[in-house]
Amino acid sequence: MYIASQADLEAFVERARTSSILAIDTEFLREKTYYPKLCLLQMATDDEVVIIDPFEVDDLAALRLVLEDDDVVKVFHAGHQDIEILIYDGGCVPRPICDTQVAAALLGQTQQVGYAALVHSVCGVKLKKTDSFTDWSARPLSESQLEYAADDVVYLPKMYAAMTEQLEEKGRLHWLDVEFEEMMKPESYIPDEQDRWRRLKHIGQLSCRQMAAAREMAAWREIEARKRNVPRRWVLTDEQIVESCRREPRSIDDLFMVRGIRERLTTRDARAVIELVRSALDSAPDTWPQLPSTGRNEPNVDIEVEMLLAIVRMRARENNIALPTLASSADLTAIARGHRDDIDLLKGWRKELVGDELVEFLEGRTALRIEDGKPVVKPLT
Repeated sequence: MYIASQADLEAFVERARTSSILAIDTEFLREKTYYPKLCLLQMATDDEVVIIDPFEVDDLAALRLVLEDDDVVKVFHAGHQDIEILIYDGGCVPRPICDTQVAAALLGQTQQVGYAALVHSVCGVKLKKTDSFTDWSARPLSESQLEYAADDVVYLPKMYAAMTEQLEEKGRLHWLDVEFEEMMKPESYIPDEQDRWRRLKHIGQLSCRQMAAAREMAAWREIEARKRNVPRRWVLTDEQIVESCRREPRSIDDLFMVRGIRERLTTRDARAVIELVRSALDSAPDTWPQLPSTGRNEPNVDIEVEMLLAIVRMRARENNIALPTLASSADLTAIARGHRDDIDLLKGWRKELVGDELVEFLEGRTALRIEDGKPVVKPLT
């Protein structure tokens, strides 16, 4: 069903509230805007599949009644961007949720398995890729486009049911609670402008003092891009920010020495930026940002990490879990160096499955050895 009126949307919401699940996917554009521009919204319930045209309905906030209904599980695949759009256009965070990509990693799939691959694996259906790069903002939409859009949700209910049953059989259904709770936190979708500097390309080439200036420039850019609703790079590129801060500019003329900035910033904007940069350069060293430690001043633990990885790989294979989902290399390195706080591998189901075992191994209470051609971990007497 194609929904192109507010009345039809509200009627669908009432029907959807009687369903046990609501599968959701979106089609959007983001090439020319800061916020994603929603072009199509696909949903599937126990009984029907609908395609909602956001250009035709008056107010998507009508979806809140079902998106916030605790009796209806909202099902996504790699749903972070879909949830972000629903927050921006629908005014709420959907809950409760299930993400089939996250769940699949606990059932032997790769950590970021694609939707088409999962549909083929679970449902035995090979999806068409004809309209994967279509312009979803153009109207009218063809039958082929509508079919492609509907396919993005039509298989989610079946996959959700099958995967939920498997997870329950393995006693893993609640292993996902923490991940899904994180996905339902509104703050996860609000960019922190003061933290944006960390993602600048080549930021590691700057001194801590210069990074303080880059932090302020990146924050200013984030606010401006949001205000104008344009991509960050349209305000200033990463390269322009890093190169500016490398020069430690103290005047507008200094700032305009960097290629392309004169064309991007008005004199008023340049004045605001240079004031921020000067203030950062003159700030106390204890306020300067620091990049995460590279571990150069900590003991080399390559051998320990390799041995821990062997144990993790063994447990991941035994339990049919994607290895990166079970343990990250950063967590293994931290544990090998003796850290025990705020490490995902030492929390919840990961801790029970292998985390405690790794700590016991490092403390010399167990040994890793080969028996009958296979690695085993045995307690030491």
